[in-house]
Amino acid sequence: MKLIDFHKVIIQGSADSLKKLALFNPLSIRKKGTRAKAFFALALVCFFWGTTWVASKKGVTHMPALQMAGLRQLIGGTLYVSFFLLYKKLPLPKGKEWRPVLILCLLNFVLSNGLSTWGVKFVSAGLGAIMGAIFPLWLVVIGLFSVGNKIPKKAILGLLLGFSGVCVIFYEHMHDFLNPDFTFGIIISLVATWTWALGTLYTKTQAANFNPYFSLGLQMLISGIITTGGVAMAGQAIPLQSIPWQSWSAIAFLVVFGSVVAFICYIYALQNLPIEQASIYAYVNPIVAVFCGWLLFNEMVTGFIIVGGLVTLAGVFLVNKAFKNVPPPEQPENEGI
Repeated sequence: MKLIDFHKVIIQGSADSLKKLALFNPLSIRKKGTRAKAFFALALVCFFWGTTWVASKKGVTHMPALQMAGLRQLIGGTLYVSFFLLYKKLPLPKGKEWRPVLILCLLNFVLSNGLSTWGVKFVSAGLGAIMGAIFPLWLVVIGLFSVGNKIPKKAILGLLLGFSGVCVIFYEHMHDFLNPDFTFGIIISLVATWTWALGTLYTKTQAANFNPYFSLGLQMLISGIITTGGVAMAGQAIPLQSIPWQSWSAIAFLVVFGSVVAFICYIYALQNLPIEQASIYAYVNPIVAVFCGWLLFNEMVTGFIIVGGLVTLAGVFLVNKAFKNVPPPEQPENEGI
């Protein structure tokens, strides 16, 4: 190959690479097509939902965890609901439309988000994120006990692989289970993954028949009222003026980027990408959380965490791969934001 031809290959290859990277350029994304915007939205989800574990870890070190989760949901839900009621002039749900909102509010926010936030008070942000990523494995476990529900062999293999990875992660943490706080954090983090899995299954069978963004806001708002009210009644809340700026900063980050930006981007990605592509956030979030936890909090990143985390995510990948041909629930035709 002539030198000039070699240079042409290098230049062309570099140009192709730059075109691919341009997909994620926020200054030009508005000029792109729907698919490009969906990939950009998914990239934001992967990053921001990974960093929310670290923000939660920072916030709960200075205030009660459930109070912080409740305030995050209350503020985020208020923003959503106010937008749709005052600007979009959408009506509130009626009659049976409230049922999925209330059930998903309980499963996805009061329990899943509340308990996972509480969990990182006792475990590292990276470990909490890895545990949060295993919820697809519970879908397989539930399916094994469902009458007439045939589970693909690849899903069962993914289940076994995923739990093997979890065992590798916890091998070096066996002595930590002698610490009641660590054990409690692990238990409530596991319960959070169970409720998220149940919420996922319920969403597939009982999808809300009105605007999904509005539904999300209502779930957040109701959960925020329940959680903050419950913490206050239990005498566990601290006065708002006593909450330090570090926790308020964490709450602000979680509201803006975790509850508003990331959720909007995720729903947009789900509506415009195949579900198997949209689900890759589950593999990227723990990596972002582990890296940020190491960078900001000096959380240990050992060989067991790296190997076990990769094995666990490989199991989650197989589970998602096994069910990729299962058609998703039909999305209602609603006016978006």
